[in-house]
Amino acid sequence: MKAAPSISLFSYGTLRQRDVQLANYGRLLEGEPDALLAHRLIPLEIKNPEVVRVSGKAVHTIAVASSDPGDRVPGFVFLLTEPELAATDAYETEAYARIEATLESGRTAWVYVLA
Repeated sequence: MKAAPSISLFSYGTLRQRDVQLANYGRLLEGEPDALLAHRLIPLEIKNPEVVRVSGKAVHTIAVASSDPGDRVPGFVFLLTEPELAATDAYETEAYARIEATLESGRTAWVYVLA
């Protein structure tokens, strides 16, 4: 029996794309809107050809902490399994670090930010 997805992951970027979800998880994810506070997005050039191929984009965005508490990054919270979280770690490039954060809703989730 397969484990039910129970790990919260907040995504603001390419992990919301249908093709990226199918390539990484073999399924489409259902998410709930939320936001990461006191962060903003900046562009990031992706050098990993496999990530560019899967996402269709050579420039992604990455969340960076902001000194402005009014800054917020909208996105979605998805539920993943342990193997899916490991697949996400493999997909994200070395520029990203996975941290646990409290979102605007009060929910805690993993999120990838500037390493």
